[in-house]
Amino acid sequence: MKETSAFITIIGRPNVGKSSLMNRILGQKVAIVSDKPQTTRTKIMGIKTEGENQLVFIDTPGFHRARNELDKNMNKAVSDGMSDVDAAVLVVEANPKFKFDSDNLPPAEVELINELKKRKLKAVLVINKIDLLEKKDELLTIITAYTKTFEFETVIPLSARTGDGVEILLQELKKFSKPSVHYFPDDDVTDQPEKVMVAEMIREKLLRTLDKEVPHGIAVDLERFFERDTAQGEPIVEVEATIICERESHKGIIIGKNGSMLKRIGTMARKEIEQFFGIKSTVKLWVKVKEDWRNRQGLIHTFGLD
Repeated sequence: MKETSAFITIIGRPNVGKSSLMNRILGQKVAIVSDKPQTTRTKIMGIKTEGENQLVFIDTPGFHRARNELDKNMNKAVSDGMSDVDAAVLVVEANPKFKFDSDNLPPAEVELINELKKRKLKAVLVINKIDLLEKKDELLTIITAYTKTFEFETVIPLSARTGDGVEILLQELKKFSKPSVHYFPDDDVTDQPEKVMVAEMIREKLLRTLDKEVPHGIAVDLERFFERDTAQGEPIVEVEATIICERESHKGIIIGKNGSMLKRIGTMARKEIEQFFGIKSTVKLWVKVKEDWRNRQGLIHTFGLD
């Protein structure tokens, strides 16, 4: 039996569940998830190998109107993620937070669909969050609205949260596979370095803990990440990171009264890091202000967001 593979890009607006879908497909968490828009900032690769077939998923940032240089980089990551792939998965919501107008789809989705047409890229439409849809008959309206704008290969309603419909999607995506060597070792699930994943774990805790506009202006700079043995001969992972924010007022919010918020974030991150590596860990966090860093390409590059 010959090996087969396919590269599949996952695109959509912010907060439609792209990262949750990829995590569900892979059966483990490789991309952070939160209810805040723009959680994913760069392309993240996930690898699903079953027998002779390997699917390589490219999870992209939510496509949105750019307000700063970081946003422009994120939108470029979406465009780059649509290059040299075998197919795309356009993820939309079954239960959008806005009033759904079948004749006027969100501008970001219209732009993504136009890009699919321009690239003549095969695509599957995924309607996510069907578990939140109160009136199931509305699903037909949603399907009709999108399929009249683009000839999708198939339409899969599903729930990334519950897993309902995900296996059906996976079987459909395998149809895009072609005879090819596997580009990654069969036991790999992502191309992300451990250091990057640890920084993202910390950022996820910030996203989940902080409110309003503060999380959007945050980056995590991992300064030290190493494993050593304790005096008792037990392995331990030591993490030291600086949380970058844009305003002094935000710094105070992140630190919290008597350092309570920073301690809470550190504890949450430590628990996930320990679960991920299977050994004890320590997490030390600091907070620094870098005004308007999202418009400074040098800092964007330093934080690995370009």
